[in-house]
Amino acid sequence: MNDRERLVLEWMNAALPVPLIRIAPASSDASFRRYFRVWYGDQTRIVMDAPPDKEDCRPFVAMAEALRGLGLNAPEVLDGDLDQGLLLLTDLGSRQYLAELNERSVAGLYDDALAALARLQTGGDPGSPLLPPYDSALLHREMELFRDWFLGRLLGLELSVTEQRTLDQAFAALAGNALEQPLVWVHRDYHSRNLMITAPDNPGVLDFQDAVAGAVTYDLVSLLRDCYIAWPRPQVEAWALDHRARLQALGMTGLDDAGQFLRWFDLMGVQRHLKAVGIFARLNLRDGKPGYLLDIPRTLGYVLEVASRYPELAGLGNLLRARGVDRWEPTP
Repeated sequence: MNDRERLVLEWMNAALPVPLIRIAPASSDASFRRYFRVWYGDQTRIVMDAPPDKEDCRPFVAMAEALRGLGLNAPEVLDGDLDQGLLLLTDLGSRQYLAELNERSVAGLYDDALAALARLQTGGDPGSPLLPPYDSALLHREMELFRDWFLGRLLGLELSVTEQRTLDQAFAALAGNALEQPLVWVHRDYHSRNLMITAPDNPGVLDFQDAVAGAVTYDLVSLLRDCYIAWPRPQVEAWALDHRARLQALGMTGLDDAGQFLRWFDLMGVQRHLKAVGIFARLNLRDGKPGYLLDIPRTLGYVLEVASRYPELAGLGNLLRARGVDRWEPTP
């Protein structure tokens, strides 16, 4: 047992009202945070361990309270030591959306997830100081992960000046697309690994500490063009347009043009998926988490499919195909 593990155990024993019976890993994510499920009496709780030199618990605590205030089923923070990066949370269970999504379950599960998303998008004030803006600088920093970590470090590609300019132009178009959309609260990782099947109040919502105020289609495309599971394009577009209608019925303005909404949705997805591919490469190279490489082909597939349908992204698609990126597969 290292010093950090000893600290976590000592803090848990002090924080719980009765002696600890059992502790086991609950999950890990793409950050330095770790989660443990603890049993005491006849209850379970989750302990979040976020080393303060790597992670800041404060945004998690603030967003958990805000999301619960909007009626979303986020964990309740029961106790914590913010300086040491430790939180005691209610337990939303272990039934992750990804594990139970299939052709029979998807309609009901996504309807619940989209209803919760609508509450987030129509209930939160995008001008709130609680959430930083999803501005051009942040959008570009995210896309640069693709250029740096995936193309440069993982694939070892040296791009020509012309190819660099092609990327720059595509990134500018994608950022511009995001910035012209109505502003809402954006969870920023609203997908099948961060949604839990719960009864009542499905879904349970996790991993919301990086929330921002940004484009209305961002969380929608995170869910419907998930990096971890794919659905047929006609079904995805039908879900997206149904969500647009739901938001309109709830009073959101600026969504009158269905074609524009789908364009926003498509291009927003490319921005997100470029970022995700870069993050997956970084998780492998920097953090020793190679499992995410398996999700890159699916995620790249979204990029290439959308790029083939929009003139402003034709150069991006051509570059990726010319360099063989479209055929890349992780090595065993």
